[in-house]
Formats: sequence, C-alpha cells, structure tokens
Amino acid sequence: MDNHATTRVDPRVVDAMLPFFSEAYGNASSVGHVWGDHARQAVEDATETVARSLNALSEEIVFTSGATESNNLAIHGVCQRPRRRGNHIVSVTTEHKAILDPLARLSRKGHDVTLLNVEPTGSQQAGWLDPQKVANAIRDDTCLVTVMLANNEIGVIHSLAEIGIICKQQEVLLHCDATQAVGKIPVDVKNLNVDLLSCTAHKLYGPKGIGLLYVRSRDPSVRLEPQISGGGQQKNRRGGTLNVAGIVGFGTAIELCLEEMVDETKRLAGLRNRLADEICSQVTGATICGPAMDASSRSGGPLRLAGNLNISFGDVDGQALQLEMGNLAVSSGAACTSTNPEPSHVLQAIGFDEDAARSSLRFGLGRFNTEEDVDFAASSVVKAVQRLRKLASP
Repeated sequence: MDNHATTRVDPRVVDAMLPFFSEAYGNASSVGHVWGDHARQAVEDATETVARSLNALSEEIVFTSGATESNNLAIHGVCQRPRRRGNHIVSVTTEHKAILDPLARLSRKGHDVTLLNVEPTGSQQAGWLDPQKVANAIRDDTCLVTVMLANNEIGVIHSLAEIGIICKQQEVLLHCDATQAVGKIPVDVKNLNVDLLSCTAHKLYGPKGIGLLYVRSRDPSVRLEPQISGGGQQKNRRGGTLNVAGIVGFGTAIELCLEEMVDETKRLAGLRNRLADEICSQVTGATICGPAMDASSRSGGPLRLAGNLNISFGDVDGQALQLEMGNLAVSSGAACTSTNPEPSHVLQAIGFDEDAARSSLRFGLGRFNTEEDVDFAASSVVKAVQRLRKLASP
C-alpha cells in the first residue's frame, strides 16, 4: 500500500519490454542495420503513444532517467538560459524535494525564490494552492513558475489550468511536476496551459529508470540549457543512449492507464474510503490529512487523488507504527525523503506541528490492491496503534 513511492510493473508492460533486452537489443541511434532500425522504430512508436496521451507532439517529448532528472532539467534548463526574463522563481511550500532542492541550490547562486503557502488543515481544501497567490507573486523579473499537479503526500490536486492562464497572461513559463497525476487523472498539456511537464513511468505501473519532460515547441517555443551533453541525442536537449526497453515500457504503461482510468479511479476511491472508515472508526484521535475526500475542485472534479490516504494518529510515531507492521508497506512521508529524520514538510506546511506530522502514515492504493488488502491493512494499523498506546500508558 505504498504505491505513491512506486508501483509494481504490470505484467503486460513486462511482456512488451522483454524483446528489447534480448533479440531486439539495438541502439536506437545506430544506422545502417536492422537492429538499430528496429529499436528506433520502437522508440518512435512509444514516443507517439506517450505524446498522444498528454495531447502533445512527439517532438515535444524528452526522455530522462526519471522525474527527478526531468524536474532538474526543467528548472536549471530555464534558469541557466542566457536570455531569460530574470532570476525570480515562484513555487509552493508543499512541492516535492525534487523541486525544492534544485530551487534551494539556485537560491544559493543568486536566484530569488518565492514559496507560496497553501490552504491550512481544517479547511475542506487543505493543501490546495489558490491561483490568485500565483498572480500576486509574479514580478517583472519572474522567469519560471513551478507547481505540481497532484501532491505525493496528501493527494491534493492543484488548479493548474487556472495557474497556466495566469502565467500565459504574464508571459511567464510554467513548469508542472505531474509525477503523481499522469496515469491517474486526465493530463492534457494544452488544457493545463503548461510549458514544461515532468513525469515518470514507475508511478504508473511501468519500469523504474525512465521519465520524461514535455517541452512546449510553439506559442511559445521553450528553449532549455542542456544539463547532460554528449552524443546530440534528442535534439541536443539530453544526451545519452536511449533506454529503448524503458521507453517501450513507458508507452505501454501509459496506454493501459488511459484505457482503464475511469473504472480504476472508481474502484480505488471505494477501497480508499473503506480503509479510512475502518481505521477512523476504531482509532480515537485519527485525523485525515489534506483535503476532504469528497471535496471538489472549482471545475467540479475531485480535489484529491482516488488512491491517496494520509492519516495522523496524534500520539503515535509513524515510524514506530511502521516497525510494528513489518508486513505492511506504507510510509511516513515521501519515499525520496525517508532517510531524512525530519517530519513531513508537507504536513507542517498545512499547519501540523512536528509531533502530529511525525505521527502520520501515507497509504497509496494501486491497481493490484484488493478488498482483502484493505481489511488486512486496517486491522494491522488498528492493532499496532493499540499496542503502542498501551506500551506508552503509565
């Protein structure tokens, strides 16, 4: 139940990838023989599938090693361009560390970073960013706004289309980390009005080690300073031999997500609600972190990812809970920051104190979870909380 950290690779994705490890192992950049031609055609077909899923053009897709690299390429690629608008960047306090850390690095080198606050806990929209705050933060020297589409800890879905209109009107580039959103909710780069968008395959039942960055090619055409050079691949935007098997897997995974999205979203929301009800009905003091699970966005869609649940238990440490439930995969924050002993910066940003933030568990339900999994997880959590509270009582 830690599918926000990573998902199991769908067996259908594995089947699509396997030939490109053995008989069809050519380099997509090789010319003049059938192995290279076969690999290149497979990459082109998968690129077309991925681009179509985002309503983008194939030429606008740059493949990377994952969302972290994509985020770094977008942020540093814009902010290192000689002919940029200025050195001011706007982002959000609840962004993933793959955004916040590059911004901190740029800040140390002279860039001015503004981090916007979100709606506080207690609100039906806890964690949501009011687009007007973006409008108020943009300055004449703002070169980039970067806002995630769906939060990796509390599942809140931001109003990127509105933010995109604001940025377009101010002629400021907008980057979106859509890592948790692609494959789970409809993502259309045109409707979202984004100039750059990052995602990765291993969050949507594809392989690890392959991500992408969408780079708008017109109205405006976005130019990036390359971060990896050598070989001239991908129109000199990102050098290196293409991961053919990974790209094929990415294309298959995203295609399956689109085909099954409606039914899967409904099923996961039902499982998530069942899990929340079972835990909260048996554990006193349990608080759901983030937006209300039935909250709607301004456009009428859900404000929270269907498979996301984050619960704070108040007087029980989240990591201690995890140790009590060694056979249940959940997390006490973002997987990428699990080695950091600090409490969740996302929960603190919405108003939880350190103790409450440390007492939280994040559940990420996915394609292969069942009702039996939910009942097992709920029982495990309830028993673990009761044991720890009993041990802590005088």
